[in-house]
This record gives sequence, C-alpha cells and structure tokens, in this order.
Amino acid sequence: MKPEHKAEMKARARNIALKVAYDGTAYHGFQRQTPPIVAVQNVLEEKLQVVFGDSIELAASGRTDAGVHARGQVVNFFTDGRIPVDRIVRAVNSLLPDDIVVLAAAEADFDFSARHSAKSKTYCYRIQQGDVPDPFTARYAWYIRRPLNRAAMETALQMILGTHDFSAFRASGGAPMSPVRTMYEAVLEQEDRDILACRIHGSGFLYHMVRNIIGTLVRVGLDDFTPTDFQRIMDSRDRTRAAATAPACGLFLEAVEYGEALHL
Repeated sequence: MKPEHKAEMKARARNIALKVAYDGTAYHGFQRQTPPIVAVQNVLEEKLQVVFGDSIELAASGRTDAGVHARGQVVNFFTDGRIPVDRIVRAVNSLLPDDIVVLAAAEADFDFSARHSAKSKTYCYRIQQGDVPDPFTARYAWYIRRPLNRAAMETALQMILGTHDFSAFRASGGAPMSPVRTMYEAVLEQEDRDILACRIHGSGFLYHMVRNIIGTLVRVGLDDFTPTDFQRIMDSRDRTRAAATAPACGLFLEAVEYGEALHL
C-alpha cells in the first residue's frame, strides 16, 4: 500500500489476507504500474474494489518480476467491506481473468503484513531438457537442449545452504538491504520426463537472486564451471563473476510461510 495512505487504510474494520496464483507471462510483474502498463496488482485491486465496495491497496509478500509466476503469492489489504470471508474466493474469481486466481482467503490480525510477517519463502525454477523445445512448457520453463550434469549441479547447490552473503547473486536495482540470507533447503527434482525443478527455501531473497543462482548453476550443469568454481563465485561476493540471469519464465513463487501468524 502507498505509505501516505497507511494510516487511513489501517483505520478500516478488517484486514483480509489472500493466497493468489498467477501466470505472469502477460504482466509487467506484480507491483502496481501506471497504465497503460498492466501488472498483477493493478488487476487484483480493480476487481477487489468491485467486490468490497471501497478503495483497495494491496501489500504483497514480494514483487515478482515481469514474466515470473506464482503458485502461492500472499497479499493483504484493509477494508470496510462486509462480504463474508467464505464468499470472497468465489466472488473475486468470478471477475478475474483466467491467468489470475485467488486460492484462499482469511481474516488476519490487524498487525499482520503479507510482506513484513513472512518467515520464509520457497521458489521453484523449472528447466526443460530434451532434443527439441516443448511449446506447451515454453512459458513456464527455461529450455536447455544440451544434457546437464545433474550430479555437479546438486553438489554446487548444497553450497548455498546455511547463512551466507549472497552479493555475488544480487542484481543492481533492488532495494538497499543486507545481502545476508539463510537457505534452509535446496534440491533438484525430476518433476516430469523432461522437466528438472530446482526448489530453494530460504529466509528471504535479494533482487534476481534465485535467477542469478540458477544461471550460474546451469553453467555448472553444462560443465562450463565446476562446483568449486561455484563456491569461489559465491565467496567472491562479486556479481560480475557469476553467470547471466536465468530467464523469468522458469521462476515460480511457490509458497510463503508465516508460522502461527496466518494459515491459508
């Protein structure tokens, strides 16, 4: 929500939290944009205003970039609208386009913030492997034709576990904040016959951090870098030593965890 409207919004009767899924292909990221540019937030706020009957300003767990998708984005907003919580999902989805869906709704405590109350997040990046690209996964996976050395990638991936300075995988342009983050889990999974998925669960993520890790991890898989090179890149804290940023299409915000603060 806009900082200048925060006090006005918090004076309202209810704090509503939503879990949202969307295909980010057609949108200029999640964060509200000035028309004619359209972001997911623009569409959600417009439809929520119809359902709740007052102005809506969303706060989100994170601002996914243009082309990035979400299965478990979480937002919250303050409203005086009286629609029962068990009717919100159906009412909002009846107005939303097919590529944005509200999965769940809940009444939240007044001090709950989708952004500031988050304890951890899980991202998943999908890579399509095979002799030819699949047109049905092109919007949701990075196509890599050459075989990947999965064992080397798994070795390198374990190096991000724990608490580290992730400056080597931080893009310029993000908000000023500490580059130190804690990664709890990082795994490679064969999701389908030709889809390799990398899931990373951490306390938080820097701007483009997951895509920069994946770009460098794929270079390990192609044997351009060794796992030792990956470790040296991370230890260097130098973004110029890491690989190019992986395409947005393969990235999904899978889940946001809030502990006891919210159950959606």
